[in-house]
Amino acid sequence: MEEKIAETLTFEVGEEHRNQRLDKFLASVYPELSRSYITDLIEEGFVKVDQKVVKKPSKKLKGGEVVELSIPEPKELELKAEPIPIDILYEDNDIAVVYKPPGIVVHPSPGYESGTLVNALLYHLDGLSSIGGVDRPGIVHRLDRGTAGVMVVAKNDKAHRELARQFHDRLTDKRYLALVTPPPSAGHMVIDLPIGRSVSDRKKFSVFSSKAREAKTEFWLKEGFPHANSALLDIKIYTGRTHQIRVHLHSQGMSIWGDTTYGFKRSKLPKEYQNLVDLLPEGSFWLVAYRLGFYHPTTKEWMEFKVEPPKEYREILERLRDEDNTSS
Repeated sequence: MEEKIAETLTFEVGEEHRNQRLDKFLASVYPELSRSYITDLIEEGFVKVDQKVVKKPSKKLKGGEVVELSIPEPKELELKAEPIPIDILYEDNDIAVVYKPPGIVVHPSPGYESGTLVNALLYHLDGLSSIGGVDRPGIVHRLDRGTAGVMVVAKNDKAHRELARQFHDRLTDKRYLALVTPPPSAGHMVIDLPIGRSVSDRKKFSVFSSKAREAKTEFWLKEGFPHANSALLDIKIYTGRTHQIRVHLHSQGMSIWGDTTYGFKRSKLPKEYQNLVDLLPEGSFWLVAYRLGFYHPTTKEWMEFKVEPPKEYREILERLRDEDNTSS
């Protein structure tokens, strides 16, 4: 390894981690690092088990081993700063709270090398944390491409570690609004179903996966539009699984307006409302992370930020409400 090492951490594998994969073990004992970054570190030779380099993330641990994790100095970022307009709701020396528009990807990935939120952050902010991975500076948590809403970004590694721990330990408050069809069968529901990658489609997730992880979602009916076979839900998530809200709602027979990946079809709406779907921005669906609460990583003060749904989303609601008033 030619890279300079920023820090080396040592962990002893307890009995509770017997038969656990190496990558999962490190993700559980050091949640400040993303799972994908941990996988990269293992494959690049930065992890030793009992003083021997192990490059297999799937290596099973027996219990009692000593795992050594070396974190290299951050590489020079090759990402380009791009003048993409974003709303910065709050900023200080440690964090920035931003609004992610619908249809924009959070960080670069194959097929999305530019035009991401990270490219915008590099342009607008004077510093970002590096321990989330070279392609994810500042990114502590994510929103799907189609989701709009509030995100907190770390401007240094210390803030990143503290915020990541809060998300891992479920100390944050994450609230969403979703326009769904059909309406839910109950005005309040807790969905406590594990989620894992779908066997039939690797780009999707499912509650029927054999390798599912704990996931919990709670929702309340906020507003009903029976004439449009739709409803607006206020949602709280307790875990942060990929596609969690979309998967959990789909498991209960609902889908979010515009979310064709998880069952949305125009034909589910009465004909007179099907054209409203065209108001959604390209690559988006009607899901908004409208509120985010967390403790400031340095001052420990509780902070809470709210945003309105995008104007296109509000227009859909107004049209549905107008029709509701007309028909009553």
